[in-house]
Amino acid sequence: MSSKALEISGLHAWYGESHILHDVNLTVEKGEVVTLLGRNGAGRSTTLRAIMGLTGTRKGSIKINGVESIGLPTHKIAHLGVGYCPEERGIFSSLTAEENLLLPPVVSTSDKGMSVAEIYEMFPNLKERRFSQGTRLSGGEQQMLAVARILRTGARLLLLDEISEGLAPVIVQALARMITTLRANGYTIIMVEQNFRFAAPLADRFYVVEHGQIVETIASSELEAKMPVLNALLGV
Repeated sequence: MSSKALEISGLHAWYGESHILHDVNLTVEKGEVVTLLGRNGAGRSTTLRAIMGLTGTRKGSIKINGVESIGLPTHKIAHLGVGYCPEERGIFSSLTAEENLLLPPVVSTSDKGMSVAEIYEMFPNLKERRFSQGTRLSGGEQQMLAVARILRTGARLLLLDEISEGLAPVIVQALARMITTLRANGYTIIMVEQNFRFAAPLADRFYVVEHGQIVETIASSELEAKMPVLNALLGV
């Protein structure tokens, strides 16, 4: 078994004729939290979508736990233990919170996923709201539900796209605690984040994406020294 949860090399991705990712190379060790930083349109969300096989054409190599996945369809990639939480969340409005939670099957062959009881322990808000319709949940509760849903599948590599965006500070703090807990339990997390203050204390490493390429890699220990570089690249 590879010690690397994810190895991407020479990745190119297209939407139709539009060439979005240009030779992306990145590595994530098991149990790491990594954040993709960059301006809007830089290619960060496309990187997550490319890992899941949700873009158009893909070329290059994407190894998940040592298994080459570039030629696999999305459902097979999920079965490698990958959970994707898209920016739009995808909550089913006609179902209750608990029905949404129970919807996805366990896809991992090696991990049975979190039980509903464990999820309610992590997200007490969801337990209180378990009989509410999806549309009646607040934005923060919907975000918690979207993340909780992938934890049921047994996924150990989590791709989280802008999970803190537009949420109240108290919800953002709850999500930060969740990421800290998941990391302590050996999950591997790749986050796309605009909210640098949210991501900075959580991530082990930062990749800066610009024009569909990784232009800078920064370890958390280098963050303070590299702030002038980040300011120039991101305008944070």
